[in-house]
Amino acid sequence: MGSKQNWRTLARNMATKTHSSIYTLDLRNHGTSPHATPHDYAHMAADVSQFIESHNLHNVTLLGHSMGGKVVMALALAQPHLLRRLIVADMSPQRASISEEFLAYTQTMVDIEHANVRSKKEADEMLKKVESNMAIRQFLLTNAEMNKDTGFYKFRIPVDILRDSIDAIGDFPFGEQSNAVFDKPTTFIKGEHSSYLNHKNIPLAKRFFPNMQLHTLNAGHFVHTEKPADFVELVREAVENDRAL
Repeated sequence: MGSKQNWRTLARNMATKTHSSIYTLDLRNHGTSPHATPHDYAHMAADVSQFIESHNLHNVTLLGHSMGGKVVMALALAQPHLLRRLIVADMSPQRASISEEFLAYTQTMVDIEHANVRSKKEADEMLKKVESNMAIRQFLLTNAEMNKDTGFYKFRIPVDILRDSIDAIGDFPFGEQSNAVFDKPTTFIKGEHSSYLNHKNIPLAKRFFPNMQLHTLNAGHFVHTEKPADFVELVREAVENDRAL
């Protein structure tokens, strides 16, 4: 439920450090991108590949965090010729069920729209029932906007589509029996206090991405915002090492 705006400062820093052009993308059903079904990794990866091809981009380093991490891995395995390097922030290619908290978030956001709330405070009170962390609630509510015609708050993202896509968000287009491989340089950045990348699924990541390096930051799942300077430095090192090959 993030958007390209969350990457604005990081993108500027990465552009400066790597002397590269940086493009930040809203996936479908996120930010200002169109609302569309299905919301699955094969289609989201196809959206990104279309962007790369339509902008005639070459020597692309693709970076994705969390759900975006699965998108970039899916693209790399499906169309490796489009990329030079891959960077995955705290996500694995494992198929797994999404935790119940995410379903609770999306269902509550649907409920907020149906309740015709007139302030973010009212919406926040409803979210409190499923999330006690104020920072997470504020993050979710960055997607809430007041409809000037009705005076009610709605979400700019299609929360009903996201709610109904929970199973697809936990899935991955390539199963453990797949022979797909992306053998170009790949960097995985793990949050030390996060379980998304762990001893059970790191071997699977190594099988899909045999030329991978794993780095760990003293952070949770949001490694890019909790340790932004360290995160940018790892991105810079990855790009510079690639250029030296």
